[in-house]
Amino acid sequence: MSRVKPTVADLIAGKGQRQLTDIFVLSLEEVRAVEEAGLDMLCLPDETMSREVREAAPTTFIIAALAYGVHATTDEYLRMGMAMYRLGADAVYCAAGLDTVARLAAEGLAVVGHIGFIPTHRTWYGGYRATGKTAESALRVWRQARALEDAGAFAAEIELVPEPVAAAISQRSSLFLISMGSGAGCDAQYLFSMDILGTNTGHYPRHSKKYRDFQAEYERLHSERVAAYDEYRADVEGGAYPAAEHKLQIDESELAKFIEVLDTGEDVGNDGTTSIGGVPWTEIARPQH
Repeated sequence: MSRVKPTVADLIAGKGQRQLTDIFVLSLEEVRAVEEAGLDMLCLPDETMSREVREAAPTTFIIAALAYGVHATTDEYLRMGMAMYRLGADAVYCAAGLDTVARLAAEGLAVVGHIGFIPTHRTWYGGYRATGKTAESALRVWRQARALEDAGAFAAEIELVPEPVAAAISQRSSLFLISMGSGAGCDAQYLFSMDILGTNTGHYPRHSKKYRDFQAEYERLHSERVAAYDEYRADVEGGAYPAAEHKLQIDESELAKFIEVLDTGEDVGNDGTTSIGGVPWTEIARPQH
């Protein structure tokens, strides 16, 4: 049975019925893999979004993340959000203020906000820390959700919030909640491709799960790359490359004519007066297609 790309209306209508899958990717190759694996959603930086991405994932819901700190004004966010839609994105992620979210939503853009721990605001949390572990901080996350609803967002990433708190908020909110380390009580699970594939060379968060060790494979391939380059260098220095099969040849009679011209000392000029075999040099030198 063929898949059909979900719409925003589909996501909202299906809220609470099943857990969807979402993944953050950085390359066209990863986009293709998401589509082939049958994941529901993907998120990628706005600079990575392209028509090729849309064509590579025709049945995947695509969220283009508008870069926080790069787009400084609401107009810039709106301009980039519109550009993402023209390229085929289904929604835009925006971690900017509520006025910006409201402006994007007022223009009909499907906006995904952010609640709970917000990495771009980490200095206010004292660094990378979970939130919602007290009644007061849990209520703060709830108020964030309500504020995003009022601003017109249809969804939000909820990050590093205890599962019971996130579940309680999801049950009482119209937002389609995408869980980043906030448990299974939300509407979708969200992980980074670099964690799943094992290419993250930094800290692996508690909520991440490594399914493959691509870094080890990359290191093996790098060793093989160095070895191949070393063998190539040795072949050139030892005369093994280029071998006969790597060389272009010329008919012996044509080579003899060429050598004869060189040996007679005839200077082949650029004015068309000198010729080889009666053919002017200007005709000989003309590029052949």
